[in-house]
Amino acid sequence: MVSTRGSNWTVRGVTFLLWAGAAASIGYWGLKLGADASRGPSVAAAVRPPPVADPAAVARLLGHTTGSAPVAAAPSAASRFALLGVVADRSQHGAALIAVDGRPPKPYRVGSAVDEGLVLKSVQPRRAVLAETPDGPDAVTLDLPVQPGGH
Repeated sequence: MVSTRGSNWTVRGVTFLLWAGAAASIGYWGLKLGADASRGPSVAAAVRPPPVADPAAVARLLGHTTGSAPVAAAPSAASRFALLGVVADRSQHGAALIAVDGRPPKPYRVGSAVDEGLVLKSVQPRRAVLAETPDGPDAVTLDLPVQPGGH
């Protein structure tokens, strides 16, 4: 008589392992797909710049009662702009890479508006000139910063 007990347990064990693997796979993908659907569309975090403090309001809050609080002087026009690069030719046409009010720099072509009331009038090898109109008098002259060891 031939015994089949040993082969029955082998078949049962292999069958159990296959079903366990299938159940684990279904559970994994069910959780993975279910989590993505429940999360919804990804939303980037909104970043707000910090509020600008009003010097008069801060002075009143801290108990300043005599007279009015001093008014902060407006920054000079030249300090609002930073020249980071220039592409110029002999006819003073080209472009300049300018940062306005600490924002990331943007390229501006000669004649384009840089800020409210100012256009890029001309560019030279290490200089950019801003004016109210392309033909008007120079309002602001920006120079590239001198690099250490440079000429």
